[in-house]
Amino acid sequence: MQFATERLLVDEWHSLDSTQWASQDAVAAVQEILTPQVTQCLPPAWQGRYTRQRAAQWLSERDKEGSTYLIVSKSDKQAIGFLILSGHEHGPHLRLGYLLKEPAWGHGYASELVRGVVKRSRENGVQTLTGGIASGNTGSQRVLAKCGFHITGDEPVADQLSYTIRLA
Repeated sequence: MQFATERLLVDEWHSLDSTQWASQDAVAAVQEILTPQVTQCLPPAWQGRYTRQRAAQWLSERDKEGSTYLIVSKSDKQAIGFLILSGHEHGPHLRLGYLLKEPAWGHGYASELVRGVVKRSRENGVQTLTGGIASGNTGSQRVLAKCGFHITGDEPVADQLSYTIRLA
């Protein structure tokens, strides 16, 4: 599900060339992006310090579970986050997750990213997109609500709220 927005380029991390992403080091990107502040609302297994070995393992695990996309700023060609999609991008249902590095917070990148995922998913015939968010992650809750997602279910399950948008 490669796509671009006004400020972002989103593609599978191993598909980007040096004209699109300056660093070309996905392991270093994991280490830079997955800081304790970024991962504090994520499952305990995702929290903590990321050595090069742990970062490489994280990438491998994400690729086994679904598709891992790097989010790159077009202006400076630097990685600012990851988009993780589970399910087939042309199938009826996709589950999304995203992580942005701390300096990217508060600049509208998450909303821009999610709007891009919604647009591309609709073009691909996806019927529903779902995202799980920790009940304490109010920033991501606002992003999904602003992008047309609605809470599904009345109570958090395992401290997670489920947000869904119907596209078809």
